[in-house]
Amino acid sequence: MKITIVSVGKLKENYLKQGIQEYMKRLNAYAKVEIIEVADEKAPENMSEADMQEVKRKEGERILSHISQDTYVLTLEINGKMLSSEQLATKMDELATYGKSKLAFVIGGSLGISDEVQKRSDLALSFSKMTFPHQVMRLILLEQVYRAYRINRNEPYHK
Repeated sequence: MKITIVSVGKLKENYLKQGIQEYMKRLNAYAKVEIIEVADEKAPENMSEADMQEVKRKEGERILSHISQDTYVLTLEINGKMLSSEQLATKMDELATYGKSKLAFVIGGSLGISDEVQKRSDLALSFSKMTFPHQVMRLILLEQVYRAYRINRNEPYHK
């Protein structure tokens, strides 16, 4: 399976880079995983609703340019569907079983994702009702994808 994580913004913190590198290394045994960073749109401090929509639209265009037609898209959204780790594992296994060999997880910028990206999404996921920095979500997402593979292969992993 080929998994692409399309994320808005550049990762700056070394502790996050180290954690992400560790999970990317672990995932090599299970899937081809690629992280694509798209530039975040510079935005003024006090934005109108129209300004916010424009920022999301521009970021959305950048996101969608990296997603092919034959890719199953999972967007991370605060109002998305909450799944347990086991349910995510089952979903990923089902997608692989039914021929969806390309998955893309989308992590939007600080304002969220555009309407166009939401329309392209096959499944909106929420990891929590809480808001997390999008850089931290990369690490959390990679850990959950790794956990899903371990669950699906009945391999031990901490709970």
